[in-house]
Amino acid sequence: MKQNKPTEARGKLNHPDEVIAREELVIDNEWQVLKKYTQARIGLGRAGISQSTKDHLDFQLAHAYAQDAVKTPLDWLKLEQSFVKFNIPILTLHSKAKNRDSYLQRPDLGRRLDLESLEKLKAWQVDQDSPIDVCLVIADGLSTKAIEMQSGNMIKNTLQNLEHAGFSCPLICFVKQARVAIGDEVAECLNAKMVVVMIGERPGLSSPNSLGVYFTYQPRIGFSDAQRNCLSNIRAEGLSYNEACHRLIWLIKQASIKQLSGVKMKDESPSIEQIYTQKNNLN
Repeated sequence: MKQNKPTEARGKLNHPDEVIAREELVIDNEWQVLKKYTQARIGLGRAGISQSTKDHLDFQLAHAYAQDAVKTPLDWLKLEQSFVKFNIPILTLHSKAKNRDSYLQRPDLGRRLDLESLEKLKAWQVDQDSPIDVCLVIADGLSTKAIEMQSGNMIKNTLQNLEHAGFSCPLICFVKQARVAIGDEVAECLNAKMVVVMIGERPGLSSPNSLGVYFTYQPRIGFSDAQRNCLSNIRAEGLSYNEACHRLIWLIKQASIKQLSGVKMKDESPSIEQIYTQKNNLN
């Protein structure tokens, strides 16, 4: 059988010099200088009227990371073992969403606890004599990677700052397949004054491991997002653990004074840098 010989054009495409020449056809974007300030996809070059192959492949990889962040199961046992050093009881709970598919398809089920979890909270409440100032809730949310990578440092800093500020926090609640609002039911069952929910945020194409912290004063079932304060994008490339904890403790202190949270209480906390500057000026 007669075979077709490779054409001259085909031969050139595989030649190293030709590959280099094709890469040089990518036209840079003048906005690319802004890339040093953000991880967002700005200032992308082009090859003719198309996106460059490298940028296209980078996008597909980022999309895969985002999907993994949502769908990868969280190893709760490993997380609990890593929290032993904090010397604080952990109560493991579950939302009404029985599995990940149910959680993604029915957000409402992720906002309420199942019956077994309610019984656990009632049993805990019976054994407690003193009131709870702050209830800490860790929920997998939409990024298990965020919980694996960020929650340990956030809990460590938060517990230290709560103790220093004089607020009681007798336990941590792990809640599987949970949305933000589930913290309201947890806190209401425990009769806690305030609740802090640490949850994996919806992954972006440049931030698949971002942690969100939601704070609510006197939480009750049925509260809306307007009654919470949110600290977002907590990760190494975003809001630092120290800054996030500093702002969280400021919110807790202000809520205790003003007896409210959410849109009625703006986050006007000074940055850590501003505090250091003020101290240096006084000295």
